[in-house]
Amino acid sequence: MFLAVVVLLTISLGRAAYLEQKHATTTVNSDSSKVPDYFQTSPEIFAGPTATGRAPFLAQTNPAPFGPSRSFVPNTPLETALPIVGNAANTSIFQLMGQLSPYAPNPSGFGVEEYPLPPGSKIGQVHTIHRHGSRYPTTDAGVQEFGKALSENVKAGAKFTGELSFLNDWSYELGSEILVPVGRQEYGFTSVKLFDSGVLHYYQYGHLYNTSTKIIARTTTQDRMLKSGEYFLAGFFGLEWTNNATLEVIIEGDGFNNSLAGYDNCNNSNKAVAAGGTNASSEWVRTYLPNAIHRFQALTENFTWNTSDVYNAQTLCPYETVAFGYSAFCDLFTFGEWESFEYSIDVAFAGNNYFQSPTGRAVGIAYVEEVLARLNHHVLLTLETQANITLDNNTSTFPLNQTLYFDFSHDTNIAAVLTAFGLTQFAQFLPSSGPPPNRQLIVSHLQPFGARLDIEVISAPHPVAANRTGGANAYLVGEPTTYVHFIINQRTLPLGVSLPACGNRNDGWCEINTFLEIQSRALAEAEYNYSCNGDYPAVPYGSINNGAPLRTSTTS
Repeated sequence: MFLAVVVLLTISLGRAAYLEQKHATTTVNSDSSKVPDYFQTSPEIFAGPTATGRAPFLAQTNPAPFGPSRSFVPNTPLETALPIVGNAANTSIFQLMGQLSPYAPNPSGFGVEEYPLPPGSKIGQVHTIHRHGSRYPTTDAGVQEFGKALSENVKAGAKFTGELSFLNDWSYELGSEILVPVGRQEYGFTSVKLFDSGVLHYYQYGHLYNTSTKIIARTTTQDRMLKSGEYFLAGFFGLEWTNNATLEVIIEGDGFNNSLAGYDNCNNSNKAVAAGGTNASSEWVRTYLPNAIHRFQALTENFTWNTSDVYNAQTLCPYETVAFGYSAFCDLFTFGEWESFEYSIDVAFAGNNYFQSPTGRAVGIAYVEEVLARLNHHVLLTLETQANITLDNNTSTFPLNQTLYFDFSHDTNIAAVLTAFGLTQFAQFLPSSGPPPNRQLIVSHLQPFGARLDIEVISAPHPVAANRTGGANAYLVGEPTTYVHFIINQRTLPLGVSLPACGNRNDGWCEINTFLEIQSRALAEAEYNYSCNGDYPAVPYGSINNGAPLRTSTTS
């Protein structure tokens, strides 16, 4: 047992659930021994790696101010005003870093305008799935091996000059996986995250909270996930948030059912059969980095840079910036190379997590099934996905009467959730040769640190007109009507673009009965068991376009 106190541990695919041992001998305090482990936030269980990096010292290490303007810099903790070659429009490179980007709303939106609620319409419920805040690299990240190898080469006689001279004294000092300081509050460069996101959501939806109730919010046992949930709830409710909410902590680990980390119980999602995006991204990286490799090599003695080394150096920019406040790696690359860095991540997500992946829908389907169960007012009774059925078949741990639902998850899981909902606006093929025009799948717009999907349920006294331009009366003649409204990172997602039955609405809404009828097919389209556990071959990147495995005459 991982703890002396063993309470309900929900284990995947037929493993038995352990019953709470109320009188077990324990080394933790008496209060925690009375709490089921799925409501226990301290001490942590299944926390994952928790190594902390060195403390920042930005007052000493910051080379700013940059350029001729030495104007006052507002109270933000990170140095991001860097001179980047080719950045004529003065655009922030920190919005070109894919899932490593600090939070910012999509600067261009998703193709529709934002409209206020018509008079008389009311938001009655909100379902939020929220990514954690900025973190250190994961334990398998390439930057760690690169940092170790670079230090060893310096000891062996490698020397660097010019813009690379800082590498003569540089060492890798990042931690692993847990939130960095800015990840707690998450100052975005144009908006807010975790604690501040909780504050923002309170301003948006605080009126929905019934002060006589205590809601259930959900997260996973990983340290950064647990703390992200706590910071958000502290922002929403205040420091005494435990009076208003109970944080349900679901085990995240191989073999455990968890809709907030659906890949852990989707075996094929962790195999080469679902790595087409990684392969295609590597092709693009080899296309855009040769000039940078040449520049680096011209400033280096006794060390030969390869594509992987330079890409890892580029990746260190966002990681060191959020950890230490500044990174000397950032301005080693041109603006065009940062645009290409973003695209390398977009391609990887397209092939590994979205519609070009054979497990794209399956990884996210459990969360979709949970949202649909809440909207249809029933618990989950049968194990058809990686949903945690022990928790989801009990209204004590899967309530159906809340107006606010807050769930905390990961970038790739949220990508899979969008895929499982069938949001084909993001199904466009992204070739490994370079970006297509009008691409919609831009990961920094969809899954930056602190990303969030808010699903509003809106009741209207009459049907709302599909065309709301021109200031005309918003209502049509008819009965009261309920709608769903998807908001990704504070921008409306037009459901009709992906789900034609929702109609061509310029507010992006979808009538709820239409939405539920469409989503009633989501489970079948995900092909969960075959997608996650089936024996099927890897196919070339781009062969799949629906987030599920290809069916052939021998597999159908």
